[in-house]
Amino acid sequence: MTFSRSVYLLGAAITFSAGCFALSTEKIEHSNVEATMHIKTIVLGSGCFWGAEKRYEALEGVIDAESGYADGHGFKATYKNITDQSRRFDENNYAEVVQVMYNSNIISSKALLQNYFESHDPTQSNRQGNDIGTQYRSIILTTTKEQAQLAEQVKAEYQPLLSEAGYGAIKTVIKPLEGFVSAEEYHQNYLQKNPNGYCPDHATGVVFNKNKKADVDNSVLLTGKQIVVLDSREYCPYCEKFKKTVANNYKGSIPLTFRHADELNGLTIKSATWATPTILFLENGKEVYARQGYASPAEFYKALGAFKLGDSDAYEVAFNERTDRPYCKEYKEFKNTPDGVFVDKLSGEPLFDTRDRFNSGTGWLSFKHPVKNSVTKHKDTSWGMTRIELKSKSTGIHLGHLFKGEGPRGTDRYCINATVLEFIPRDKS
Repeated sequence: MTFSRSVYLLGAAITFSAGCFALSTEKIEHSNVEATMHIKTIVLGSGCFWGAEKRYEALEGVIDAESGYADGHGFKATYKNITDQSRRFDENNYAEVVQVMYNSNIISSKALLQNYFESHDPTQSNRQGNDIGTQYRSIILTTTKEQAQLAEQVKAEYQPLLSEAGYGAIKTVIKPLEGFVSAEEYHQNYLQKNPNGYCPDHATGVVFNKNKKADVDNSVLLTGKQIVVLDSREYCPYCEKFKKTVANNYKGSIPLTFRHADELNGLTIKSATWATPTILFLENGKEVYARQGYASPAEFYKALGAFKLGDSDAYEVAFNERTDRPYCKEYKEFKNTPDGVFVDKLSGEPLFDTRDRFNSGTGWLSFKHPVKNSVTKHKDTSWGMTRIELKSKSTGIHLGHLFKGEGPRGTDRYCINATVLEFIPRDKS
């Protein structure tokens, strides 16, 4: 089965069919690269094609990456057909592959092949991680004799590195490309179309760099509660989204650290580490629990709340909208602190300033107003009353209520539960 289409690249039309292509001109000048454009294609299979397609597209020198099917026969290649349970172990099944078009003058064929081997576990047969079946086989389909020879060379160079790391024989099949079928449109750029999820990362952590990498020092992660986020060595949109929406703004008292899957030496990890991001909650170097995939701020802070607060009054207040007992222990600790700020117990974001605190005589912390843009207001009709509920903008946890005109000289009173706050002296804030 074949397909044909045209792409306009740098002013010249490229037409390709089943992995073959032709340029309308032999030399195309690029403003940033003073060289002949060496356009090549190769078809690579390394498990599910969604993450692989995105990783190849992120490589400098790759012009186009397209998900599809190859190296099968006897039936029509569609996603429904190749994933049918009856074909799970069918040797005639098509493989999920990515057709990569690249400028070998920017990224060499060898560098691309090294990236391919490093990005998955080529020692697994007909599977990658939890994806099991012949459609997930490791396969390289070449378009030139030179590519085939180079693929065999890179495979041979990678085997002793894997063996030294304790892995078995490489199962990757290398053969000439006979045909390529483009996958359904909804599979193309799948990760861009589906913004919530995780990037499959089945890499062994074994790299071609001959300089042996020193183990990362994880001694600081062996004491107390820690958050470790598994990052990807390749481009992962969900990792970047998590950094942008959560990690870059996090100021909580439990340290948050990024690691790659091969940098967990000395830690006791129970969960699979092939997906990024994966959020690991550790205590004294041992995993308590983990969350796989992108977590929104609300999802992250609810998981962190369970980890940090456990079965406590603070958790009940934060997530079940309970109320502190008047004159509770935390209130007594916080009612006369030195100059400073009160922060969200989970995110560390400033919420209230001691300079705005006053004694209301109610048994709950009271403030004239919050730190600017730190809280949100919500209508609360519980307990047969109509009140204004206050939540932390950064985490969404319940803080207390706003009572209009009940502050000094008729000002507002922000009545806040002390158990969901932490205090930071001014000189340390």
